[in-house]
Amino acid sequence: MTTQTPPLVSLQDPKDVSIDVIEQELRGIWQTYSNNEDGIAATRATTFTFIVYEPEPTQYLLSVLGFYTGPVDGIAGPRTMAAIKSAQKAYGMETTGKSNEAFIEKLQAEFELAKTDGRLSEAQQKAAKSYSPDLEGTGLTDSIAASNPCRIITLCPTVGEDEGVKAQVSAYCPINKRSHNALICCEYVTLRGTAAALERIGGIISELIISGLPTFVWWKASPQPEYGLFKRLASRGDTVIIDSSTFINPQENLLELGQMLEQKIPLADLNWARIGPWQELTAAAFDPPERRNAVKEVDRVTIDYEQGNPSQALMYLAWVANRLQWRPVAYEYEGGDYDIRRIKFLNGEQKTIEAELAGVPMTDWGEVLGDLISLKLSSTNLQADCCTVLCSGTTGCMRMEASGGAQACRIEQVTSLADQKTEQLLGKQLQRWGPDALYQESLGVMIAMLNLANNN
Repeated sequence: MTTQTPPLVSLQDPKDVSIDVIEQELRGIWQTYSNNEDGIAATRATTFTFIVYEPEPTQYLLSVLGFYTGPVDGIAGPRTMAAIKSAQKAYGMETTGKSNEAFIEKLQAEFELAKTDGRLSEAQQKAAKSYSPDLEGTGLTDSIAASNPCRIITLCPTVGEDEGVKAQVSAYCPINKRSHNALICCEYVTLRGTAAALERIGGIISELIISGLPTFVWWKASPQPEYGLFKRLASRGDTVIIDSSTFINPQENLLELGQMLEQKIPLADLNWARIGPWQELTAAAFDPPERRNAVKEVDRVTIDYEQGNPSQALMYLAWVANRLQWRPVAYEYEGGDYDIRRIKFLNGEQKTIEAELAGVPMTDWGEVLGDLISLKLSSTNLQADCCTVLCSGTTGCMRMEASGGAQACRIEQVTSLADQKTEQLLGKQLQRWGPDALYQESLGVMIAMLNLANNN
């Protein structure tokens, strides 16, 4: 079900200000409206600070068009500069190594043309699918402001000339948020500049965080544990939100999450929330008294997911392994048409469990790359009543049922989450803060699996 964003009343349209007077400008807005007898009575919300790190699309588009293979993080390093020069040369533009509005428009036009003509390679399609359209624009932050009024600080790293940081302030009020006769309103602070420029004013950004209230940091980019600004914001945030479905280099980026886990950063992954229904149905399948002990017989796991990003499949497998106390001992990447991964575990009794993850090629471009399609939990003990098949569609169910075995399987269909937008997942996440113990435990198992892959 699609949620409608309540109408917003504008107290202050975006206004360019010096970064030194941001708080002064915001105080002026509330002073204007606090004792306004003839107009709108408005007050500042006191819920939480929401920081959004949102790079411009230069690196992403360069990646999709095949010019760039580095992280999409908004940090303009040598690889980004070289990619910009290559694209500028290819498109007959002045070769400066710097991005600007005209260059971005050219990349966007070339991307749309390549997508329409079917000229994107398999790797380029993978990069394109990793980008969720609902991550762009102000509509998402407006929606969050409407349901959870707060201060929103948007950091927009640009890949261009370092001209310092430009600041804007604004204020809007959802009309459905009232306290007596006053509207409860949200402040917006937008800071735009290169990643280096934003890092230079890290102290000012920290001062803009409202003291005494929870702070959420939404890092809409490849995680960068060693980036100074990331470290600063992570140390101030009650929760750092990421979305592993958008990772262009999933395995590399997931391992970076392991570094954050070691640093005790309170992470939340929107992609983890997407596998919630699969976890719930799995638990329900073994909830009946006659099946509770049967779960210990599971020693075969088969998972199909939409090819391109194995994050959901790896997280689900890590969750199962964590709950059943399996220890990963081997990881084999076979590749091929189905991008096969095979992982072995040992349980507490030194029994071997084997898992296979398969990336199924999909012709349709889904909104989330790497969504689970189907999975099967079974046993080499044919007497065990543990076979369970979960699937998101009829095709997935048929493939798992056709995989053979003499066991009768319990089959459940997972309700499609195709209409569950990022804003809905984010809205739920903003209802809680601090570490998610189950996610962190499962992430630890997943990192152990991926480290085995690196050691092979």
